[in-house]
Amino acid sequence: MASISKSMTIAEVLQIDRETAAIFMRFGMHCLGCPASSGESIEQAAMVHGIDADKLMDALNEFLASKE
Repeated sequence: MASISKSMTIAEVLQIDRETAAIFMRFGMHCLGCPASSGESIEQAAMVHGIDADKLMDALNEFLASKE
């Protein structure tokens, strides 16, 4: 399974696995369908939303690893 990095966009992560949407939502990132979700990195989006990007990355990568 692919590894998620902060430089990826939300749209790229959703293409890898649509079920990651629940993780983004849990972290308060409800902008999954907005234009910014495919134009800014996860790190940039996390900064805008006041979210710890490292914790989000950990959650996303742990989720993907659990599916292997």
